[in-house]
Amino acid sequence: MGDTIVVKAKIKEYAKVEGKLLNVTGDFADALSKKVVQLIEEASKRAKANSRNTVMPKDL
Repeated sequence: MGDTIVVKAKIKEYAKVEGKLLNVTGDFADALSKKVVQLIEEASKRAKANSRNTVMPKDL
């Protein structure tokens, strides 16, 4: 993938269950970035459909 838009170190901080940290594979950040990009693209389309140039939480 091109640019990763998530912070890998933060993923590792949040990847835990019941306070126990889990291992994170190297390609997880790329997969998560793809999902985030999809969310942003969908939210952007919704904002435009509502005649706005600003993406807001309600667009998610």
